[in-house]
Amino acid sequence: MRTEYRNDPTMDPSGFVLLADYVPNIVQEIRYYSTYNFIGERIDGYEEPCALLSIEAARALKSAASELFVQGYRLKVFDAYRPACAVKHFVLWGIEDQDIRMKQYFYPDLEKQVLFSEGYIAKQSSHSRGSAVDLTLLDMRTGKEVDMGSPFDLFSPISHPDCKDITPEQYENRMLLQSVMVRNGFVPIHCEWWHFALKYEPYPDTYFTFPVSSAYLRR
Repeated sequence: MRTEYRNDPTMDPSGFVLLADYVPNIVQEIRYYSTYNFIGERIDGYEEPCALLSIEAARALKSAASELFVQGYRLKVFDAYRPACAVKHFVLWGIEDQDIRMKQYFYPDLEKQVLFSEGYIAKQSSHSRGSAVDLTLLDMRTGKEVDMGSPFDLFSPISHPDCKDITPEQYENRMLLQSVMVRNGFVPIHCEWWHFALKYEPYPDTYFTFPVSSAYLRR
């Protein structure tokens, strides 16, 4: 731990890397930096559209990306490290029952109040521990995302990895992503095909608060 963060280890970025530097062929579309997300505005703590991860998670993801690259795919990341203030932003939005401006795009069949109880949004996120990532596959032949049967952050049973209400090809695409991620040390969750967390994460009890910022990481 760097000495300047001894009083607040949650602000210490020394165990993290900028994913674009560590996995050169990674594609990024950091949704919570943009306004196209389930809230409809940039999320607190996202100062740059970049992905940060713990060194251990980045090393495992690099291995997964290399395995997929020889099969004709690149990894496309939507979110990685997520500061605790971003999760607080989610929780406060959940309390504000009048704000449903993005409902038709991200949770058309659910009331926003159940998104927490159904597991789609966590009040304490594994992303804040620095070793979780949301991603999909990009087909290098077409330059397009692989069809997974539902888009990222669609909060619906159809987004559950084992959902059978999709085509065999879509299910096979999900299982390809999942099998490679699991083989390289990640574990999935039951309700989102895109979410994976490092099984042996280095900070299992720490919820970091520093911003998503390459400048902060490198200072």
